[in-house]
Amino acid sequence: MTAVGIVASALTVPFAYIFKTDVETKLKIQLIVSTLLMSALLIPVVLFVLPNTPLNLSFAESVYPTTQWQAYGCILLGLWSGLFIGLITEYYTSKSYKPTQALAHACLYDASTNIINGLALGYMSNVIPIFCLATTVLFAFKWAAMYGVALAAIGMLGCLPIALTIDGYGPISDNAGGIAEMSNLKKDVRKRTDELDAAGNTTAAIGKGFAIGSACLVALALFGAFITRTAETLNNPSVYSVNILEPFTFAGLLVGAMLPYWFSAMTMSAVGDAAQDMIREINDQVPHIKANEPGYPNHEKCIGISTEAALQRMIAPGALVIISPLLSGWLFGYRATSGVLAGCIVSGIQIAFSASNSGGAWDNAKKYVEAGQLYRVTKDGGRE
Repeated sequence: MTAVGIVASALTVPFAYIFKTDVETKLKIQLIVSTLLMSALLIPVVLFVLPNTPLNLSFAESVYPTTQWQAYGCILLGLWSGLFIGLITEYYTSKSYKPTQALAHACLYDASTNIINGLALGYMSNVIPIFCLATTVLFAFKWAAMYGVALAAIGMLGCLPIALTIDGYGPISDNAGGIAEMSNLKKDVRKRTDELDAAGNTTAAIGKGFAIGSACLVALALFGAFITRTAETLNNPSVYSVNILEPFTFAGLLVGAMLPYWFSAMTMSAVGDAAQDMIREINDQVPHIKANEPGYPNHEKCIGISTEAALQRMIAPGALVIISPLLSGWLFGYRATSGVLAGCIVSGIQIAFSASNSGGAWDNAKKYVEAGQLYRVTKDGGRE
């Protein structure tokens, strides 16, 4: 499946030169074409690799006779869910569509309205991706149990080369714009890089959508592996039925749903603290720069602040992720751990989608304003 995805992505590249249209549309076409190509190329692979007889897969003492076409269906569920998630992400984050344009118009009144509308946009962008993931899980599990969920996860990552390409497009074009501005190039150069950067913001959000969706499916497959191993170790089939009314399980659910918020707070605080250190250092260097003292500006010291913060301040969030399930299992048993893991999956996906899409929409709302497309309607029906 991974090899087929590489081939499909490679065959998709020439399509960027076929269609004469804007950057965002070209990237979207590549995403659609790669999905269509992989859907077709997977058929002979599935028929060749999987046997003609059904695969008798088991989970929780139930047997699932999975056929070749059911396995293929699981892959397609993940593959096309990823595409739909990408398209919905584009709708909510691109400055070509109403949600981001409305977010920009909110700036005409107050910063607080922009923040409120941006958060609401991120929350609303959860709806269709979550329905896509829920449908994928339901049918994939019905056809092939947890193996089907794993197939769906790999299917969603099948076009990873294209997804990573359009994800990396954002920071490349953003840094190109920064170089153009610092080099005092002509304004039309900066205007072009802004257009590329706006497209890059959208494509970066699309790449994050793929990563978040596949992470949900992979996490569910790993959660199934944890439940299976626990049931086998304890020789207790009742472990397969996770009872949320059981006190330790429900308490674990609450804690697990809280962990993504804790993790997010720690990472956001780390970014804020590092930014304050950077500004403090810049302010200290400004008098030396104005005096034309040798050795200033000291770029290496600023780079060192960012590097050290990226390494040191991520130790605590990483430790939180690793230690939490271990500590809950050691102190309260497997029931609490199952609740923690399930809560993390459900809560983390929502936070990830909303934060990613709110950020992309805010960034592109700024590009919408900078491009001179924002206006206020006057009483006489004019624009200003």
